[in-house]
Amino acid sequence: VSMSEIRRKSMAQTSRFIERVEAECKGHGLTLISPREGQLRGGQVSFAHEDGYPIMQALISRGVIGDFRDPDIMRFGLTPLMLRHADIWRAGEMLREIVASGSFRAPEFAVRYAVT
Repeated sequence: VSMSEIRRKSMAQTSRFIERVEAECKGHGLTLISPREGQLRGGQVSFAHEDGYPIMQALISRGVIGDFRDPDIMRFGLTPLMLRHADIWRAGEMLREIVASGSFRAPEFAVRYAVT
């Protein structure tokens, strides 16, 4: 696989994830902080949310692995050689379910660990 093919898939995946999250999570306080333009963005996408830490913990509990950066940043690394477009779709769906239901408010997701 050529590097240009890998980069093309990376930009497609990150763009698709941004589109999915913004469409599905509209009105739930998520703000894109990564560049919208694919050429300016690497293979990760970051969203800010005031409850970013417990949301990320809830995602991790469902098998969607990302990380958290203080004060409110959720980072998602999308690796084109390991993830399918269906995985990206599923991650967006899980994020929507978590923020829409408020399930991230469960006490176990509020416990702060040294590493997310």
